[in-house]
Amino acid sequence: MKVIFLQDVKGKGKKGDVKEVPTGYAQNYLLKNNFAKEANKGSISELQAQKKAQAKKEAEILAEAKELKTFLEKEETVVELKAKAGEDGRLFGSIPSKQIAEGLKKQYDLKLDKRKIELANPIRSMGYTKVPVKLHPEVIATIKVHVSEE
Repeated sequence: MKVIFLQDVKGKGKKGDVKEVPTGYAQNYLLKNNFAKEANKGSISELQAQKKAQAKKEAEILAEAKELKTFLEKEETVVELKAKAGEDGRLFGSIPSKQIAEGLKKQYDLKLDKRKIELANPIRSMGYTKVPVKLHPEVIATIKVHVSEE
């Protein structure tokens, strides 16, 4: 019997898969527990429509991420932050990714999750720093952060 999996079933199939399984297994376990539904013409075309809609949505998200990348990497897009510093240019404390995200929000009204800012170690010195930002699994932008003395 052909079924469409509605959930992941260990050892049998993942959500959205169309597979041939033994009839008794399908009727007594998969269909009864709503892990799968019978694969007929209507349900298969419905599945294809869902996959197409999902692909379109993912393409829109990717395009949005690329658009945001071009804005963030413009020459004039620089996040200006002020911090207290000593004479040798070292900061008292540091600048974490949260502070960079807040600076983006204030200066460019751009809400970016601090977890997307891939700062290995907080910024501890004044000057310009290039910080990678993972906007999408396929899109990584680099923003410039300028730390000046308060």
